Amino acid sequence: MIQHALDRGYEVVGVCRPTSVPKLDRFKDRITILPGRTDDREVIQQAVKGCDGVLTVLAPWGMQHYSSGTAQAVLDFAPPEARLVFSCGWHITKDGKDQYSRTFLVTVKVVTWLARLLRAVDIDDQVEACRRIFASGRRWTVVRGSDLEEGPSEGLPVWRHHVGDPVLQSNRTRRTDYALFMVEALRNDALIHEAPAIVSSQCPSALAAKADAQ
Repeated sequence: MIQHALDRGYEVVGVCRPTSVPKLDRFKDRITILPGRTDDREVIQQAVKGCDGVLTVLAPWGMQHYSSGTAQAVLDFAPPEARLVFSCGWHITKDGKDQYSRTFLVTVKVVTWLARLLRAVDIDDQVEACRRIFASGRRWTVVRGSDLEEGPSEGLPVWRHHVGDPVLQSNRTRRTDYALFMVEALRNDALIHEAPAIVSSQCPSALAAKADAQ
């Protein structure tokens, strides 16, 4: 996300866990880095001051309401007209109209149970974070990503309103393109109050849908 934002000439302020700051060494002379947890309200208040847009990863780490705390801090402190773009997975639903396969639902339940047992990840708190975002009057977008893979960019992903659309069947997106979609969403007002589910524009299901349309 940082590289995509810099490529567009944006001034970047990043909040990063203190232990991970060294990962940003290649950007340290080009961006402002605030070490801290993203649910630290004082850090977020400082980071978003004067920002035109805020890109937020809703990481469900631990059992201390990390995702919902992060989302609430951004909702509370970002400037009133700022574009807010959040990231999460396909399991989030805005209106209950998404259609999930039995395998997907079982996988989510098993992962949620195991993660809570290990007290490592709280998927339910990510759901709560998105509930708060959807209920707010802010200029938000929640980008719902498919399974992520490494590799060079395949271009801006395609999106649909609901999981279950045939275009999304391949269920894969390059990590860099997920970031690209989030950065592009900052200036796409058509995505305000939308929760787009995305896949790579070059995955088989997206290419098949394009061919059918032609």
